[in-house]
Amino acid sequence: MSTSPENVIVTRNLTKTYRDFWGRPKVKALNSLSIDVKRGEVFGLLGPNGSGKTTTLKLLLGLLFPTDGEVSILGRPATDVSKNEKIGYLPEESYLYRFLNAEETLDFYGRLFDMPASVRKERTRELIKMVQLDHAKRRQLKEYSKGMTRRIGLAQALINDPELILLDEPTSGLDPIGSRDMKDLIIGLKERGKTVVMCSHLLADVQDVCDRIAILDGGELKVFGRVQDLLKDQGVTQIKTSKLPPEAMKEVEAVLQKHGSKVMEVDNPTATLEELFIKTVRESAARPGQRYIPPSN
Repeated sequence: MSTSPENVIVTRNLTKTYRDFWGRPKVKALNSLSIDVKRGEVFGLLGPNGSGKTTTLKLLLGLLFPTDGEVSILGRPATDVSKNEKIGYLPEESYLYRFLNAEETLDFYGRLFDMPASVRKERTRELIKMVQLDHAKRRQLKEYSKGMTRRIGLAQALINDPELILLDEPTSGLDPIGSRDMKDLIIGLKERGKTVVMCSHLLADVQDVCDRIAILDGGELKVFGRVQDLLKDQGVTQIKTSKLPPEAMKEVEAVLQKHGSKVMEVDNPTATLEELFIKTVRESAARPGQRYIPPSN
């Protein structure tokens, strides 16, 4: 499969069918998924429960083998385990050692990557500062709140300074301040040139940070593209002008130029990601089997 250098992830007709004990097809968790994730973007992978998001992440990490199709990450097949040295992963539930503190946790994961002691120490210091856990770096993780646990989980995912970061529900269980801090961290990763793929049920969070999204339902790709483009209502045009005097309001279309008002913006009104998501899932239920097919180059 030929890939562009600007694409960090490329899937073509990626399919995963789970089989029963006798090897008979049981569930098609993913059906012909074709997407690309570009270098340096924040990409959102959305869908209701059972839509294929977790299966997709496991296929990307090489934890599952596809039934059909191809997947390339950082220019290598997903089954090439050496690629994982350049990937960071934050699962929905962080499985960390509760009796270690933040410094010991990051040092432990640094050892797994065979990082020299001096590098581990410096990376640990930088990451603890980045996720704002300086005040609790020597407390055992069993004493951490959910928000603090997500922060140290993100730091763990970044210990190897990865090119690609996979985040599964990164703001799950966080209060509004913790959620805002996590989104700022994700934006900061993008600004440093990292590529981020995030799964989330919190659509407002995705709308805040993602450049492009894919919406899955029933294992099929239903919507794919830039967030701003997908949320615009192309059937309606709105005009934004400078302030009009009250007497001109009723005649705005006919007398706009007469009153010397300047047209500031002509655009389409924008929906919310929640509205797009619900519309997509409902249309998917009404028309099963209809899926998004990327245009051929």
